[in-house]
Amino acid sequence: MDETLKSLKEILGQVADLEASVAVLEWDQQTYMPPGGADGRSMALSTVSRLAHESFIDDRVGELLSALEPGLASLDPDSDEARLVRVTRRQYDKARKVPAQFVAEFRRVTSLSFQTWQEARVRSNFALFRPHLERVVEMRRQYAGFFAPYDSVYDPPLDDHEPGMKTAELKAIFEALRPRQVKLIQAIAEKPPVDDSLLRLNYDEAKQWDFGMEVAKSFGYDLSRGREDRSAHPFTTGFNTGDVRITTRLDRNYLPEGMFGTFHETGHALYDQGLPQRLERTPIARSLSYAFHESQSRTWENLVGRSRPFWKHYYPRLQAYFPEQLGSVDLDTFYRAVNRVVPSFIRTEADEATYNLHIMLRLDLEMAFLEGRLAVADLPEAWASGMREYLGITPPDDKVGVLQDVHWSTGAVGYFPTYALGNLLAAQLWEKAQSDIPDLSKQIERGEFRDLLAWQRENVHQHGGKYEPMELIVKATGTPLTPEPYLRYLWAKYGEIYGL
Repeated sequence: MDETLKSLKEILGQVADLEASVAVLEWDQQTYMPPGGADGRSMALSTVSRLAHESFIDDRVGELLSALEPGLASLDPDSDEARLVRVTRRQYDKARKVPAQFVAEFRRVTSLSFQTWQEARVRSNFALFRPHLERVVEMRRQYAGFFAPYDSVYDPPLDDHEPGMKTAELKAIFEALRPRQVKLIQAIAEKPPVDDSLLRLNYDEAKQWDFGMEVAKSFGYDLSRGREDRSAHPFTTGFNTGDVRITTRLDRNYLPEGMFGTFHETGHALYDQGLPQRLERTPIARSLSYAFHESQSRTWENLVGRSRPFWKHYYPRLQAYFPEQLGSVDLDTFYRAVNRVVPSFIRTEADEATYNLHIMLRLDLEMAFLEGRLAVADLPEAWASGMREYLGITPPDDKVGVLQDVHWSTGAVGYFPTYALGNLLAAQLWEKAQSDIPDLSKQIERGEFRDLLAWQRENVHQHGGKYEPMELIVKATGTPLTPEPYLRYLWAKYGEIYGL
Protein backbone atom coordinates (compact mmCIF):
# COMPACT_ATOMS: atom_id res chain seq x y z
CA MET A 1 0.00 0.00 0.00
CA ASP A 2 2.86 2.39 0.82
CA GLU A 3 4.27 2.40 -2.71
CA THR A 4 0.81 2.72 -4.25
CA LEU A 5 -0.03 5.65 -1.98
CA LYS A 6 3.32 7.24 -2.81
CA SER A 7 2.57 6.96 -6.53
CA LEU A 8 -0.84 8.55 -6.02
CA LYS A 9 0.64 11.42 -4.01
CA GLU A 10 3.21 12.08 -6.75
CA ILE A 11 0.46 12.59 -9.33
CA LEU A 12 -1.68 14.62 -6.92
CA GLY A 13 1.35 16.80 -6.13
CA GLN A 14 1.81 17.59 -9.81
CA VAL A 15 -1.89 18.51 -10.08
CA ALA A 16 -1.55 20.75 -7.02
CA ASP A 17 1.45 22.48 -8.59
CA LEU A 18 -0.52 23.21 -11.74
CA GLU A 19 -3.47 24.51 -9.70
CA ALA A 20 -1.10 26.75 -7.74
CA SER A 21 0.17 28.11 -11.05
CA VAL A 22 -3.39 28.94 -12.04
CA ALA A 23 -3.83 30.76 -8.72
CA VAL A 24 -0.69 32.82 -9.29
CA LEU A 25 -1.88 33.83 -12.75
CA GLU A 26 -5.28 34.82 -11.37
CA TRP A 27 -3.77 36.78 -8.48
CA ASP A 28 -1.60 38.74 -10.89
CA GLN A 29 -4.56 39.37 -13.19
CA GLN A 30 -6.51 40.94 -10.33
CA THR A 31 -3.64 43.01 -8.94
CA TYR A 32 -0.87 44.03 -11.35
CA MET A 33 -1.55 42.75 -14.88
CA PRO A 34 -2.10 45.58 -17.40
CA PRO A 35 -5.51 45.47 -19.14
CA GLY A 36 -3.85 44.67 -22.45
CA GLY A 37 -2.78 41.30 -21.11
CA ALA A 38 -6.34 39.94 -20.89
CA ASP A 39 -6.37 37.87 -24.09
CA GLY A 40 -2.97 36.31 -23.48
CA ARG A 41 -3.71 35.62 -19.84
CA SER A 42 -7.01 33.94 -20.72
CA MET A 43 -5.17 31.51 -22.99
CA ALA A 44 -2.49 30.79 -20.37
CA LEU A 45 -5.16 30.11 -17.75
CA SER A 46 -7.05 27.92 -20.19
CA THR A 47 -3.98 25.82 -20.98
CA VAL A 48 -2.77 25.31 -17.41
CA SER A 49 -6.32 24.56 -16.16
CA ARG A 50 -6.75 21.94 -18.87
CA LEU A 51 -3.43 20.31 -18.00
CA ALA A 52 -4.35 20.18 -14.31
CA HIS A 53 -7.73 18.64 -15.09
CA GLU A 54 -6.32 16.09 -17.52
CA SER A 55 -3.65 15.06 -15.02
CA PHE A 56 -6.24 14.56 -12.28
CA ILE A 57 -8.77 12.56 -14.31
CA ASP A 58 -6.11 10.32 -15.87
CA ASP A 59 -6.93 6.60 -15.76
CA ARG A 60 -3.83 6.00 -13.65
CA VAL A 61 -5.36 7.97 -10.76
CA GLY A 62 -8.44 5.76 -10.86
CA GLU A 63 -6.29 2.62 -10.94
CA LEU A 64 -4.30 3.72 -7.91
CA LEU A 65 -7.47 4.61 -5.98
CA SER A 66 -8.98 1.21 -6.79
CA ALA A 67 -5.80 -0.50 -5.59
CA LEU A 68 -5.83 1.45 -2.32
CA GLU A 69 -9.50 1.18 -1.41
CA PRO A 70 -9.55 -2.48 -0.28
CA GLY A 71 -6.94 -1.64 2.35
CA LEU A 72 -8.97 1.19 3.91
CA ALA A 73 -10.76 -1.25 6.23
CA SER A 74 -7.52 -1.83 8.11
CA LEU A 75 -6.88 1.89 8.65
CA ASP A 76 -8.25 4.34 11.16
CA PRO A 77 -11.10 5.91 9.15
CA ASP A 78 -9.97 9.37 10.30
CA SER A 79 -6.32 8.85 9.40
CA ASP A 80 -4.76 11.12 6.81
CA GLU A 81 -4.30 8.17 4.46
CA ALA A 82 -7.88 6.92 4.66
CA ARG A 83 -9.36 10.39 4.29
CA LEU A 84 -7.04 11.24 1.41
CA VAL A 85 -8.21 8.22 -0.57
CA ARG A 86 -11.89 8.84 0.15
CA VAL A 87 -11.78 12.58 -0.61
CA THR A 88 -9.73 12.02 -3.76
CA ARG A 89 -12.17 9.34 -4.94
CA ARG A 90 -15.10 11.71 -4.50
CA GLN A 91 -13.36 14.51 -6.37
CA TYR A 92 -12.03 12.18 -9.05
CA ASP A 93 -15.42 10.64 -9.82
CA LYS A 94 -16.94 14.12 -10.04
CA ALA A 95 -14.14 15.54 -12.19
CA ARG A 96 -14.31 12.62 -14.63
CA LYS A 97 -17.78 13.78 -15.67
CA VAL A 98 -16.41 17.11 -16.91
CA PRO A 99 -14.52 17.13 -20.25
CA ALA A 100 -11.07 18.72 -20.17
CA GLN A 101 -11.93 20.89 -23.16
CA PHE A 102 -14.89 22.32 -21.24
CA VAL A 103 -12.59 23.17 -18.31
CA ALA A 104 -10.18 24.93 -20.67
CA GLU A 105 -12.90 26.92 -22.42
CA PHE A 106 -14.60 27.86 -19.15
CA ARG A 107 -11.34 29.23 -17.77
CA ARG A 108 -10.76 31.24 -20.95
CA VAL A 109 -14.30 32.62 -20.95
CA THR A 110 -14.27 33.61 -17.28
CA SER A 111 -10.84 35.21 -17.54
CA LEU A 112 -12.12 37.54 -20.27
CA SER A 113 -15.40 37.99 -18.42
CA PHE A 114 -13.57 39.16 -15.31
CA GLN A 115 -11.59 41.71 -17.29
CA THR A 116 -14.76 43.12 -18.86
CA TRP A 117 -16.56 43.15 -15.51
CA GLN A 118 -13.85 45.42 -14.11
CA GLU A 119 -14.39 47.93 -16.91
CA ALA A 120 -18.18 47.64 -16.77
CA ARG A 121 -18.18 48.23 -13.02
CA VAL A 122 -16.04 51.37 -13.33
CA ARG A 123 -18.36 52.67 -16.05
CA SER A 124 -21.52 51.40 -14.31
CA ASN A 125 -22.58 49.83 -17.59
CA PHE A 126 -24.16 46.37 -17.37
CA ALA A 127 -24.68 46.23 -21.14
CA LEU A 128 -20.91 46.00 -21.57
CA PHE A 129 -20.75 42.94 -19.31
CA ARG A 130 -24.00 41.30 -20.45
CA PRO A 131 -22.72 39.13 -23.37
CA HIS A 132 -19.92 37.76 -21.20
CA LEU A 133 -22.29 36.89 -18.38
CA GLU A 134 -24.71 35.26 -20.83
CA ARG A 135 -21.89 32.97 -21.93
CA VAL A 136 -20.93 32.22 -18.32
CA VAL A 137 -24.52 31.32 -17.41
CA GLU A 138 -24.82 29.16 -20.50
CA MET A 139 -21.68 27.26 -19.51
CA ARG A 140 -22.84 26.85 -15.90
CA ARG A 141 -26.03 25.24 -17.16
CA GLN A 142 -23.93 23.01 -19.39
CA TYR A 143 -21.77 22.12 -16.41
CA ALA A 144 -24.80 21.15 -14.33
CA GLY A 145 -25.91 18.94 -17.19
CA PHE A 146 -22.82 16.76 -16.74
CA PHE A 147 -24.32 15.64 -13.42
CA ALA A 148 -27.91 15.01 -14.48
CA PRO A 149 -30.20 13.68 -13.20
CA TYR A 150 -30.32 15.99 -10.19
CA ASP A 151 -33.00 17.32 -7.88
CA SER A 152 -32.11 20.91 -8.77
CA VAL A 153 -29.93 22.43 -11.48
CA TYR A 154 -28.37 24.41 -8.62
CA ASP A 155 -27.14 21.23 -6.87
CA PRO A 156 -23.93 20.69 -8.92
CA PRO A 157 -22.53 24.24 -8.56
CA LEU A 158 -23.56 24.35 -4.90
CA ASP A 159 -21.72 21.07 -4.29
CA ASP A 160 -18.57 22.62 -5.78
CA HIS A 161 -18.51 25.10 -2.93
CA GLU A 162 -20.28 23.22 -0.16
CA PRO A 163 -19.63 19.47 -0.61
CA GLY A 164 -22.61 17.28 0.15
CA MET A 165 -25.19 20.06 0.52
CA LYS A 166 -28.36 20.04 -1.56
CA THR A 167 -30.38 23.03 -2.67
CA ALA A 168 -33.43 21.85 -0.74
CA GLU A 169 -31.42 21.82 2.51
CA LEU A 170 -30.05 25.28 1.81
CA LYS A 171 -33.47 26.74 1.07
CA ALA A 172 -34.87 25.21 4.26
CA ILE A 173 -32.14 26.87 6.33
CA PHE A 174 -32.74 30.25 4.68
CA GLU A 175 -36.53 29.99 4.97
CA ALA A 176 -36.23 29.33 8.71
CA LEU A 177 -33.67 32.09 9.18
CA ARG A 178 -35.15 34.92 7.15
CA PRO A 179 -38.30 35.74 9.21
CA ARG A 180 -36.31 35.85 12.45
CA GLN A 181 -33.70 38.18 10.93
CA VAL A 182 -36.44 40.37 9.46
CA LYS A 183 -38.06 40.55 12.91
CA LEU A 184 -34.78 41.81 14.37
CA ILE A 185 -34.35 44.39 11.60
CA GLN A 186 -37.92 45.61 12.12
CA ALA A 187 -37.35 45.94 15.87
CA ILE A 188 -34.20 47.98 15.25
CA ALA A 189 -35.98 50.18 12.70
CA GLU A 190 -38.41 51.29 15.42
CA LYS A 191 -35.54 52.70 17.48
CA PRO A 192 -33.75 56.04 16.93
CA PRO A 193 -31.15 55.66 14.17
CA VAL A 194 -27.44 55.58 14.94
CA ASP A 195 -25.36 58.38 13.43
CA ASP A 196 -22.36 57.04 11.50
CA SER A 197 -21.35 60.28 9.77
CA LEU A 198 -18.05 60.20 11.65
CA LEU A 199 -17.06 57.22 9.47
CA ARG A 200 -17.59 59.22 6.28
CA LEU A 201 -14.99 61.91 6.80
CA ASN A 202 -11.71 62.21 4.90
CA TYR A 203 -9.46 59.33 6.04
CA ASP A 204 -5.97 59.16 4.53
CA GLU A 205 -5.66 55.88 2.64
CA ALA A 206 -2.03 55.25 3.62
CA LYS A 207 -2.97 55.50 7.29
CA GLN A 208 -5.96 53.23 6.73
CA TRP A 209 -3.60 50.69 5.17
CA ASP A 210 -1.12 50.92 8.05
CA PHE A 211 -3.78 50.49 10.73
CA GLY A 212 -5.30 47.51 8.93
CA MET A 213 -1.93 45.79 8.64
CA GLU A 214 -1.13 46.51 12.29
CA VAL A 215 -4.28 44.67 13.30
CA ALA A 216 -3.74 41.87 10.77
CA LYS A 217 -0.31 41.16 12.25
CA SER A 218 -1.70 41.22 15.79
CA PHE A 219 -4.34 38.67 14.76
CA GLY A 220 -1.50 36.38 13.72
CA TYR A 221 -1.08 36.96 9.98
CA ASP A 222 2.51 35.97 9.21
CA LEU A 223 3.94 38.43 6.69
CA SER A 224 6.96 36.20 6.09
CA ARG A 225 4.38 33.94 4.42
CA GLY A 226 1.98 36.58 3.11
CA ARG A 227 1.42 40.06 1.73
CA GLU A 228 -1.37 42.55 1.05
CA ASP A 229 -2.17 44.33 -2.22
CA ARG A 230 -5.09 46.28 -3.68
CA SER A 231 -7.74 44.94 -6.03
CA ALA A 232 -11.16 45.87 -7.42
CA HIS A 233 -12.76 43.27 -5.14
CA PRO A 234 -11.00 42.08 -1.96
CA PHE A 235 -9.91 38.44 -1.95
CA THR A 236 -7.49 35.94 -0.42
CA THR A 237 -5.47 33.37 -2.31
CA GLY A 238 -2.96 30.80 -1.16
CA PHE A 239 -0.46 28.95 -3.35
CA ASN A 240 0.76 26.91 -0.37
CA THR A 241 0.92 27.43 3.40
CA GLY A 242 4.09 29.46 2.90
CA ASP A 243 2.52 31.95 0.48
CA VAL A 244 -0.94 33.24 1.38
CA ARG A 245 -1.88 36.68 0.03
CA ILE A 246 -4.71 39.09 0.72
CA THR A 247 -6.00 42.17 -1.07
CA THR A 248 -8.16 45.06 0.05
CA ARG A 249 -10.11 48.00 -1.36
CA LEU A 250 -9.92 51.41 0.32
CA ASP A 251 -12.35 54.34 0.27
CA ARG A 252 -11.00 57.69 1.44
CA ASN A 253 -14.48 58.77 2.51
CA TYR A 254 -15.69 55.57 4.19
CA LEU A 255 -13.39 54.12 6.83
CA PRO A 256 -15.06 50.70 7.37
CA GLU A 257 -14.59 49.48 3.80
CA GLY A 258 -10.85 48.98 3.90
CA MET A 259 -10.63 48.39 7.66
CA PHE A 260 -13.15 45.58 8.00
CA GLY A 261 -12.23 44.27 4.56
CA THR A 262 -8.67 43.77 5.78
CA PHE A 263 -9.89 42.09 8.99
CA HIS A 264 -12.08 39.80 6.87
CA GLU A 265 -9.39 38.76 4.43
CA THR A 266 -6.95 38.25 7.29
CA GLY A 267 -9.37 35.69 8.72
CA HIS A 268 -9.24 33.80 5.43
CA ALA A 269 -5.45 34.03 5.39
CA LEU A 270 -5.12 32.71 8.94
CA TYR A 271 -7.04 29.62 7.87
CA ASP A 272 -4.81 29.01 4.85
CA GLN A 273 -1.62 29.63 6.81
CA GLY A 274 -2.88 27.19 9.44
CA LEU A 275 -3.48 24.28 7.09
CA PRO A 276 -1.20 21.35 7.98
CA GLN A 277 2.04 21.19 6.00
CA ARG A 278 1.97 17.39 6.14
CA LEU A 279 -0.98 17.47 3.72
CA GLU A 280 0.66 19.85 1.20
CA ARG A 281 0.13 19.10 -2.48
CA THR A 282 -2.88 16.83 -1.86
CA PRO A 283 -6.65 17.39 -2.25
CA ILE A 284 -7.03 17.58 1.53
CA ALA A 285 -4.49 20.40 1.92
CA ARG A 286 -7.31 22.95 1.70
CA SER A 287 -10.33 24.17 3.60
CA LEU A 288 -13.18 21.70 3.65
CA SER A 289 -15.72 24.17 2.27
CA TYR A 290 -16.23 27.79 1.35
CA ALA A 291 -18.68 28.20 4.25
CA PHE A 292 -16.08 27.03 6.74
CA HIS A 293 -13.58 29.41 5.17
CA GLU A 294 -16.13 32.19 5.52
CA SER A 295 -16.72 31.26 9.15
CA GLN A 296 -13.10 32.06 9.90
CA SER A 297 -13.12 35.40 8.09
CA ARG A 298 -16.40 36.48 9.66
CA THR A 299 -15.09 35.56 13.10
CA TRP A 300 -12.18 37.97 12.80
CA GLU A 301 -14.12 40.66 10.96
CA ASN A 302 -17.24 40.69 13.11
CA LEU A 303 -17.14 38.58 16.25
CA VAL A 304 -13.73 40.02 17.07
CA GLY A 305 -13.31 43.14 14.93
CA ARG A 306 -16.72 44.72 15.57
CA SER A 307 -16.83 43.77 19.24
CA ARG A 308 -16.70 46.19 22.15
CA PRO A 309 -13.72 44.39 23.80
CA PHE A 310 -11.71 44.73 20.59
CA TRP A 311 -12.32 48.46 20.34
CA LYS A 312 -11.59 49.03 24.02
CA HIS A 313 -8.05 48.05 23.11
CA TYR A 314 -7.74 49.32 19.52
CA TYR A 315 -9.78 52.51 19.49
CA PRO A 316 -6.99 54.60 21.08
CA ARG A 317 -4.66 53.31 18.36
CA LEU A 318 -7.14 54.28 15.64
CA GLN A 319 -7.54 57.69 17.24
CA ALA A 320 -3.75 58.10 17.11
CA TYR A 321 -3.87 57.46 13.37
CA PHE A 322 -6.78 59.88 12.86
CA PRO A 323 -6.76 62.47 15.68
CA GLU A 324 -8.61 65.15 13.69
CA GLN A 325 -11.46 62.84 12.74
CA LEU A 326 -11.77 60.74 15.91
CA GLY A 327 -9.83 62.49 18.68
CA SER A 328 -12.96 63.97 20.27
CA VAL A 329 -15.25 61.00 19.56
CA ASP A 330 -15.83 58.71 22.56
CA LEU A 331 -15.60 54.91 22.35
CA ASP A 332 -19.32 54.24 22.70
CA THR A 333 -20.20 56.61 19.86
CA PHE A 334 -17.63 54.98 17.60
CA TYR A 335 -18.68 51.44 18.59
CA ARG A 336 -22.33 52.20 17.83
CA ALA A 337 -21.35 53.77 14.50
CA VAL A 338 -19.40 50.73 13.24
CA ASN A 339 -22.33 48.52 14.27
CA ARG A 340 -25.09 50.67 12.82
CA VAL A 341 -27.94 48.67 11.27
CA VAL A 342 -29.40 50.18 8.12
CA PRO A 343 -30.28 48.72 4.70
CA SER A 344 -27.38 49.35 2.31
CA PHE A 345 -26.60 48.77 -1.35
CA ILE A 346 -23.20 47.10 -1.02
CA ARG A 347 -23.02 43.56 0.35
CA THR A 348 -19.45 43.82 1.61
CA GLU A 349 -20.37 46.93 3.60
CA ALA A 350 -23.61 45.51 5.01
CA ASP A 351 -24.10 45.30 8.77
CA GLU A 352 -24.41 41.93 10.47
CA ALA A 353 -28.20 42.11 10.85
CA THR A 354 -28.98 42.75 7.16
CA TYR A 355 -26.06 40.93 5.52
CA ASN A 356 -27.80 37.59 5.00
CA LEU A 357 -30.65 39.26 3.12
CA HIS A 358 -28.11 40.29 0.46
CA ILE A 359 -27.16 36.62 0.13
CA MET A 360 -30.74 35.43 -0.09
CA LEU A 361 -31.37 37.85 -2.95
CA ARG A 362 -28.37 36.51 -4.86
CA LEU A 363 -29.51 32.92 -4.31
CA ASP A 364 -32.92 33.81 -5.75
CA LEU A 365 -31.31 35.35 -8.84
CA GLU A 366 -28.80 32.53 -9.38
CA MET A 367 -31.49 29.88 -9.22
CA ALA A 368 -33.70 31.90 -11.53
CA PHE A 369 -31.14 32.34 -14.30
CA LEU A 370 -29.86 28.75 -14.03
CA GLU A 371 -33.41 27.44 -14.27
CA GLY A 372 -34.11 29.69 -17.25
CA ARG A 373 -36.76 31.74 -15.44
CA LEU A 374 -34.69 34.91 -15.68
CA ALA A 375 -32.83 36.21 -18.73
CA VAL A 376 -29.43 37.77 -18.10
CA ALA A 377 -30.65 40.90 -19.88
CA ASP A 378 -33.28 41.31 -17.16
CA LEU A 379 -30.86 40.97 -14.24
CA PRO A 380 -30.49 44.71 -13.45
CA GLU A 381 -34.21 45.17 -12.99
CA ALA A 382 -34.57 41.86 -11.13
CA TRP A 383 -31.74 42.96 -8.83
CA ALA A 384 -33.37 46.32 -8.18
CA SER A 385 -36.73 44.67 -7.56
CA GLY A 386 -35.18 42.19 -5.15
CA MET A 387 -33.40 44.97 -3.24
CA ARG A 388 -36.71 46.76 -2.82
CA GLU A 389 -38.37 43.55 -1.60
CA TYR A 390 -35.61 42.44 0.77
CA LEU A 391 -34.18 45.74 2.00
CA GLY A 392 -36.59 48.47 0.93
CA ILE A 393 -34.03 50.38 -1.16
CA THR A 394 -33.36 50.75 -4.90
CA PRO A 395 -29.80 50.90 -6.31
CA PRO A 396 -29.18 54.17 -8.19
CA ASP A 397 -26.96 52.52 -10.83
CA ASP A 398 -25.39 49.25 -11.99
CA LYS A 399 -22.13 49.79 -10.09
CA VAL A 400 -23.78 49.55 -6.69
CA GLY A 401 -26.39 47.14 -8.02
CA VAL A 402 -25.90 44.16 -10.28
CA LEU A 403 -22.21 44.84 -11.00
CA GLN A 404 -20.97 45.16 -7.42
CA ASP A 405 -19.75 41.56 -6.94
CA VAL A 406 -16.95 39.86 -8.86
CA HIS A 407 -18.30 36.32 -8.48
CA TRP A 408 -20.43 35.88 -11.59
CA SER A 409 -17.68 37.22 -13.81
CA THR A 410 -15.42 34.37 -12.63
CA GLY A 411 -18.15 31.75 -12.98
CA ALA A 412 -18.57 31.32 -9.22
CA VAL A 413 -22.28 30.50 -9.31
CA GLY A 414 -23.21 28.63 -6.13
CA TYR A 415 -20.71 30.57 -4.04
CA PHE A 416 -22.91 33.25 -2.46
CA PRO A 417 -24.90 30.98 -0.09
CA THR A 418 -21.66 30.00 1.64
CA TYR A 419 -21.39 33.54 3.00
CA ALA A 420 -24.61 33.14 4.98
CA LEU A 421 -23.74 29.60 6.03
CA GLY A 422 -20.38 30.96 7.15
CA ASN A 423 -22.13 33.38 9.50
CA LEU A 424 -24.01 30.51 11.12
CA LEU A 425 -20.90 28.37 11.45
CA ALA A 426 -18.91 31.30 12.86
CA ALA A 427 -21.41 31.92 15.66
CA GLN A 428 -21.65 28.23 16.55
CA LEU A 429 -17.87 27.86 16.67
CA TRP A 430 -17.62 31.13 18.63
CA GLU A 431 -19.92 29.86 21.38
CA LYS A 432 -17.74 26.77 21.78
CA ALA A 433 -14.55 28.84 21.76
CA GLN A 434 -15.97 31.09 24.47
CA SER A 435 -16.82 28.02 26.53
CA ASP A 436 -13.33 26.58 26.10
CA ILE A 437 -11.58 29.94 26.70
CA PRO A 438 -13.56 31.49 29.59
CA ASP A 439 -11.61 34.75 29.60
CA LEU A 440 -11.69 35.21 25.81
CA SER A 441 -13.36 38.61 26.00
CA LYS A 442 -10.77 39.84 28.49
CA GLN A 443 -7.97 38.59 26.25
CA ILE A 444 -9.42 40.46 23.26
CA GLU A 445 -9.75 43.56 25.43
CA ARG A 446 -6.00 43.31 26.04
CA GLY A 447 -5.29 42.84 22.33
CA GLU A 448 -4.32 39.19 22.85
CA PHE A 449 -5.48 36.76 20.16
CA ARG A 450 -3.08 33.83 20.51
CA ASP A 451 -5.48 31.53 22.38
CA LEU A 452 -8.33 32.16 19.92
CA LEU A 453 -6.11 31.44 16.93
CA ALA A 454 -4.75 28.33 18.66
CA TRP A 455 -8.33 27.16 19.24
CA GLN A 456 -9.10 27.61 15.54
CA ARG A 457 -5.89 25.80 14.60
CA GLU A 458 -6.81 22.82 16.77
CA ASN A 459 -10.51 22.58 15.97
CA VAL A 460 -10.67 23.69 12.33
CA HIS A 461 -7.42 24.47 10.53
CA GLN A 462 -5.41 21.34 11.35
CA HIS A 463 -7.97 19.08 9.69
CA GLY A 464 -7.61 20.64 6.25
CA GLY A 465 -10.17 19.11 3.92
CA LYS A 466 -10.33 15.69 5.56
CA TYR A 467 -13.97 15.93 6.64
CA GLU A 468 -17.32 16.85 5.19
CA PRO A 469 -18.41 20.30 6.48
CA MET A 470 -21.28 18.96 8.53
CA GLU A 471 -18.98 16.32 10.04
CA LEU A 472 -16.52 18.90 11.29
CA ILE A 473 -19.06 21.22 12.87
CA VAL A 474 -20.21 18.30 15.02
CA LYS A 475 -16.62 17.32 15.76
CA ALA A 476 -15.74 20.91 16.75
CA THR A 477 -18.87 21.88 18.70
CA GLY A 478 -20.68 18.64 19.53
CA THR A 479 -23.87 19.59 17.68
CA PRO A 480 -25.06 19.77 14.04
CA LEU A 481 -25.29 23.11 12.27
CA THR A 482 -28.02 25.27 13.75
CA PRO A 483 -28.90 28.97 13.34
CA GLU A 484 -29.64 29.38 17.05
CA PRO A 485 -26.16 30.59 18.15
CA TYR A 486 -26.15 33.13 15.32
CA LEU A 487 -29.57 34.46 16.26
CA ARG A 488 -28.65 34.56 19.95
CA TYR A 489 -25.53 36.54 19.07
CA LEU A 490 -27.41 39.05 16.91
CA TRP A 491 -30.21 39.63 19.41
CA ALA A 492 -27.80 39.99 22.34
CA LYS A 493 -25.47 42.40 20.54
CA TYR A 494 -28.07 44.61 18.92
CA GLY A 495 -30.39 44.36 21.87
CA GLU A 496 -27.67 46.07 23.90
CA ILE A 497 -26.85 48.65 21.21
CA TYR A 498 -30.45 49.58 20.39
CA GLY A 499 -32.12 48.84 23.72
CA LEU A 500 -34.40 46.11 22.38
